[in-house]
Amino acid sequence: MDISKTILLDGGLSNALEAQSIDLNHELWSAKLLKEDEDAIVKAHLGYYMAGASCIITSSYQATIEGLMKYGNSREESIELIKKTTALGIKAREEALEKGIKQELFVAGSIGPYGAFLADGSEYRGDYGIDVEELIAFHKERLLLIDTTDIDVLACETMPSFDEVKAIVNLLDNTIHEGWISCSCKDGKHLNDGTPIQEVAAYLKGKKNVIAFGVNCTKPEYISSLIAEIKKGNSEIDIVVYPNSGQVYHADTKTWSGISDPSHCALMAQEWKMLGAKLIGGCCMMGTEHIEAMKLGLYEQSID
Repeated sequence: MDISKTILLDGGLSNALEAQSIDLNHELWSAKLLKEDEDAIVKAHLGYYMAGASCIITSSYQATIEGLMKYGNSREESIELIKKTTALGIKAREEALEKGIKQELFVAGSIGPYGAFLADGSEYRGDYGIDVEELIAFHKERLLLIDTTDIDVLACETMPSFDEVKAIVNLLDNTIHEGWISCSCKDGKHLNDGTPIQEVAAYLKGKKNVIAFGVNCTKPEYISSLIAEIKKGNSEIDIVVYPNSGQVYHADTKTWSGISDPSHCALMAQEWKMLGAKLIGGCCMMGTEHIEAMKLGLYEQSID
């Protein structure tokens, strides 16, 4: 996946599904639709391609073998459902091309954090109470499974702790595809576990198969500062940013509260691009209207 030019990512999958009147208040979140309503996932991906995104992120964020088996699937069925997440992304890409989209389109295979499997909101804290080796063991099978599918890149996202970044780096050392690593952050300088993001960026110097590093599912107001901190720690690495809308997540009800306004996204995307970000998009509660605004800011306007 060539990121020599700016690439516009998609927005949040969950809100695109909820816009179809789908209830995601479930431990499997969007992954429950892999059996119940796969067409809804394709429709959500397609909506982002049509809004201008060059890269969608698959529905495997919360799809783990252990999690799927907990809800009655056999091990073999769970493996096939995880593989299906890539197939649905590719199907959406094919439909977008059939509808006349001319730009090159990509599919990123989502690797969500351990906290997504726990489904208790701990991806926003990073307080797992397990070590790097245990995190490697948790991520290994699913990551390598998704790596064997026809993705273009691995999206190792919403990592709240330095230990989880280290686990992912260990696994990327043996993958077919390159991957980006993006962390969830509590302010303009620190991961959710308190580690300075500058320290993490420095650690990633020379690491194999790490195509970019950055931030996702973090308040937009922190992104510019976080980009600057990453560059202080590692001036060579490409940067990925896709914040949430700044709303507050409630883990007990799996809902968000607050106000989301797409009108600011064009200028924010412009600023992040000028600061050096190469992959730019949105996360939770960022929908097609936000991505359309980012497209306008990235490709169709100039900074005053």
